[in-house]
Amino acid sequence: MDWIIDIFRSNPSIPIFLTLGLGFLIGKLKYKTFSLGTVTSVLLVGVLVGQMNIPIPGPVKSVFFLLFLFAIGYSVGPQFFRALRGSGIKQVLFAVVMCVVCFAVTVGVALALGYNPGEAAGLFAGAQTISAVIGVGDDTIRTLTASAADKQAWTDMVPVCYAVTYIFGTIGSAYVLSYFGPMMLGGLKKVKARTAELEKSMNESSTSSDPAYINALRPVVFRAYKADSDFFAQPRTVADVEKQCDTLGRRIFVERLRQNGTIVDDPVASATISKGDILVLSGRREFVIQDESWIGSEVADAELLSFPVEQIPVMVASKDVDGITVDELRSRPFMKGVVIKSISAAGQSLPVLAKNKVMRGDLITITGLKKEVDAAAKAIGYADRPTKSSDLVFVGLGIFIGALIGAITIHLGGIPVSLSTSGGALISGLVLGWLRSRHPSFGRIPDSAVWLMNNLGLNMFIAVIGITAAPTFISGIKDAGFMLFVAGVIATTLPLIIGVWMGDKLFKFHPAINLGCCAGSRTTTASLGAIQEALDSSLPAMGYTITYAIGNTLLILMGVAITLICA
Repeated sequence: MDWIIDIFRSNPSIPIFLTLGLGFLIGKLKYKTFSLGTVTSVLLVGVLVGQMNIPIPGPVKSVFFLLFLFAIGYSVGPQFFRALRGSGIKQVLFAVVMCVVCFAVTVGVALALGYNPGEAAGLFAGAQTISAVIGVGDDTIRTLTASAADKQAWTDMVPVCYAVTYIFGTIGSAYVLSYFGPMMLGGLKKVKARTAELEKSMNESSTSSDPAYINALRPVVFRAYKADSDFFAQPRTVADVEKQCDTLGRRIFVERLRQNGTIVDDPVASATISKGDILVLSGRREFVIQDESWIGSEVADAELLSFPVEQIPVMVASKDVDGITVDELRSRPFMKGVVIKSISAAGQSLPVLAKNKVMRGDLITITGLKKEVDAAAKAIGYADRPTKSSDLVFVGLGIFIGALIGAITIHLGGIPVSLSTSGGALISGLVLGWLRSRHPSFGRIPDSAVWLMNNLGLNMFIAVIGITAAPTFISGIKDAGFMLFVAGVIATTLPLIIGVWMGDKLFKFHPAINLGCCAGSRTTTASLGAIQEALDSSLPAMGYTITYAIGNTLLILMGVAITLICA
């Protein structure tokens, strides 16, 4: 055992990776719907490993934390600045007010209990489930004019208070919003009925007869049919066939033909189809496999059906597409033969409903023939094709500039105030993420790389926090006492109840959107999943993305403010 301890102390990178691996492993474990989550698991494993009294250089955690905050900003930047420009202004205002309520309630509880800056920052981070405040609080404490001993004691209390309050912060938030929230809005049965009504109304197409918007996950299929019915008693054009499909309420396209043994790729609308020809039809599975007896029998023509089909994510960047509905997008000429499979914003899937709007910075996954997909991608914005490379010039200089600006300190009434390097990295990520949505040809960071920066960055930081705070962790819990847990319950529950009431009475949100806005403002993805499961609908996600972008930014910056107030 002494041999292991000596190795760990001489090579601190080894226990960090041990903590990370075990933390992720434990974080995956679930009992029914309960899970500690990755961050809490990594922290607790770090506390256990840290009982070996392992010293770790300070810059290690700072580097990973800056990487994490930049990734957060980069992910939500497009939605953040789009919202500030007026898109969904009611949701923006709600998120701001909700963040202020979360901040005010937590400050009130912290001041009432006489908490020091570290306890207040930890309470805020755990109760509001905003893990980044651990690092922001740590950075801010280091700028305070206090003794080194006091600052160290306060810093040690941040992860302690976070660990005690985070579990209820996560589970309690999901329970309040999925159970009490619907009760406050008229009962779960009524809210589910109203959600179904809204989903139906948003799926009514005004510019197209295609009603296939509800289930975006159904794939596109390509089937071959022989034109041997009475419909082709006289020659018909490709346009005639597609128009007939349209009158039957199905959006189907003629992609290829076989005429007299010859294959015709991408036939024009005026191309003539005679009896005996074979057509390849494309569209959603539920439409193409319906009764096509008015065309003829289905045939298995392997050669005719052997052609490349492409599915790619496209970033919305065109002014002509920004802000239009899914219905309007589908009616554009360049969408002929192209089907929208999914839409996502800030990493969150959105329902593909006819009246749902697509906004600049959103990712739309489209499927169709390569030629058609390429034309649609060019008109929509930028084809975000899978790649392994990231623009590290963009990442490195972005974090450098942001952290440098954040490090600048000004004194207000003798109190040192700064964004801190972490706040600067966050804002830099926001700005550069937004710029990339405007000019998507530069600054590419694949989703997998963003995920790695986000999760590895935060959890490496948390691992170091847990290991270094371990010697005083248990005594810290004893000092904080049972009232810390009670304080967390109050700081978690009260803002959510106020938020649901505000969303209903003041902002007049639809119940499903209201609950989604509350989850987004509090940046609690677990709550969004619980709400969607309770309502049996993905509609709450429409209230989540904008408020998540605002909440994620404001709550992190408020971590600086609560630390200064309680100093």
